[in-house]
Amino acid sequence: MSKILYFSRNPNPRLAVAVARYLQAPVSLEFASTFAPAHEAKFKALNPTQLLPILVEDGHSLWEADAIACRLSMMVGSNFWRMDAETPEMIRWISWAKANFVWACDIVHFEFGTKQRYGFGPVEHDKVKEGEALFHKAARILDDHLKNREWLMDSGISYADFRMATFLPFNDVAGLPLADYPNLSRWNDGLMRLPGWADPFEGLQAPELHPVPKR
Repeated sequence: MSKILYFSRNPNPRLAVAVARYLQAPVSLEFASTFAPAHEAKFKALNPTQLLPILVEDGHSLWEADAIACRLSMMVGSNFWRMDAETPEMIRWISWAKANFVWACDIVHFEFGTKQRYGFGPVEHDKVKEGEALFHKAARILDDHLKNREWLMDSGISYADFRMATFLPFNDVAGLPLADYPNLSRWNDGLMRLPGWADPFEGLQAPELHPVPKR
């Protein structure tokens, strides 16, 4: 049965690859440039947005990182994506992350990272301030929750931890003050010790992201 996970090095595709490698899922990992003229028709048929990641199983495509993480967990019979009484709690953290902590990190990373990599215009410092304010608000909540906890859920690591940390591997560019939040920093350090998370692209054919000019 053919299973291919198409990815790039950007944050959400990175997240999907990290899940696949952490779970040792039986999928082929293939770098893709979905907007390249030669590939555009193929990937538009797989995902109308043409965005990565995309998981293809025997011609059927699944897109969006969270859905792919769920499928990969099912594929290997893992409770990484909770399928029990803890499912609502895990989804609570995924939902909160995307609307708060991840969103804040995304705003700042977009200005200092994405826009500068791809020439989308100068940094909008009012947007950076907005993102930083949201980051501090969310980080305080997250830091408090992680006090005396190794992972977001008491039962152990889950996909919610990976989703929450989507942009933290890119913080060398965003420069958000993780050190101001010791429990959050400790949790992030724990993630960085996990196989598949620190460098999910190890051994893969995957061109590096364009460098970001120094500030």
